[in-house]
Amino acid sequence: MAPRRLLLGTVLALAASAGGARAQGADPARATRFIQSTGQELVAALNSNAPLTQRRQQVSAILHRAVDVEGVGRFILGRWWRQASAAEQQEYMRLFDETLIRNLSARFGEYQGVRFSLGRAQQRTEDDVLVNTIIERPNLAPFSLDWRVGDVNGQPKVVDVIAEGTSLRLTQRSEYSAVIQRNNGQISALLAAMRNQIQQLAAREGR
Repeated sequence: MAPRRLLLGTVLALAASAGGARAQGADPARATRFIQSTGQELVAALNSNAPLTQRRQQVSAILHRAVDVEGVGRFILGRWWRQASAAEQQEYMRLFDETLIRNLSARFGEYQGVRFSLGRAQQRTEDDVLVNTIIERPNLAPFSLDWRVGDVNGQPKVVDVIAEGTSLRLTQRSEYSAVIQRNNGQISALLAAMRNQIQQLAAREGR
């Protein structure tokens, strides 16, 4: 993934599905407040001088409040979810959850001094709102992320992230499916790739 798609997009891009719940009656004002408060919390955690383990816990808590991790994971696995065994499904969800956190915590050092600002919010459909943000990091050009927010089971949730015109949930779904297809439809091949990715990210963290 290109550097401009990192930061909040790297993780929340994966968190880009409302799962099995249907978004209902999205409200632009509420969606904007949700993105503002979630973004402020995440930026504060990224800019914190707290120990790595504590910052990872903070980020994990924020993401689990903001996204439907199980629904996200199932959406991204797509049709392969039904073909996976119960044990594979359970292991996939465990690895998926850790991947979300490790993708960001491995890059904490890159995000010191990060800021974000809100752009316009617009009703996309009756079910979701698109909220624009501008992400700024020291010595790098600002870039734009658009957040689709729906009201899922009575709570606002990020249901997609658009970076450089690309839906990142669809990108991730395509990448996971390609791994499985290259390995004769074996879900175990994706699980192995995910374990390897987690190991690489943990090594990058230095732990």
